[in-house]
Amino acid sequence: MAARREHASVEHTEDGGPRVKRKKNKRLIVLLEGASLETVRVGKTYELLNCDQHKNILVKNGRDPGEVRPDITHQSLLMLLDSPLNRAGLLQVYIHTQKNVLIEVNPQTRIPRTFPRFCGLMVQLLHKLSVRAADGPQKLLKVIKNPITDHLPAGCVKISTSFQGESVGCVRDLVPSEEPMIVVIGAFAHGSVSVDFAERCVSISQYPLSAALTCAKVCTAFEEVWGVV
Repeated sequence: MAARREHASVEHTEDGGPRVKRKKNKRLIVLLEGASLETVRVGKTYELLNCDQHKNILVKNGRDPGEVRPDITHQSLLMLLDSPLNRAGLLQVYIHTQKNVLIEVNPQTRIPRTFPRFCGLMVQLLHKLSVRAADGPQKLLKVIKNPITDHLPAGCVKISTSFQGESVGCVRDLVPSEEPMIVVIGAFAHGSVSVDFAERCVSISQYPLSAALTCAKVCTAFEEVWGVV
């Protein structure tokens, strides 16, 4: 079946929505690191490679199907972009894939709720390098140049999360009062985040957490400290 051309939708604001620039104002920046987002040719069309639909292809190429989990990125994006923090204009999301593709997510983007539609959207993004709003020229998703540090505000606090990281008693203790902060969260099923720019690596729970739950707990902590309800 031919892949449908999917569109994301946008909530318009007067100034076109918040953007991360090199300003020292408070903002949470989340990097979903190690996301499994790659396409595979099936017949005459392309699909987003995933463990459920393409297990035979993965096994044939000596790859572990359990490592090809784009659904983790989908769940995490829904959690992040649905958050009050994002609606308040205090969140920016980036995705860094296993194939070293860096993606900027417009805060006004509405990610498709269903996984098949999300897959269609990601195929369009990876092949066209951007996705525009269905009703205008605004780019909702776009591939940008590495490294992520070139896109961070001045004075940005940089931390990564890992179950093996330094234990913190309360996530709220990490939240700066006014400075922007980037939190790196692994968008994969197994393993630890490894980025060279993080100033510290923290563990926010005594239990291993899914990427989506980590996103939720981090956003909630920032909302509580910054008074977002």
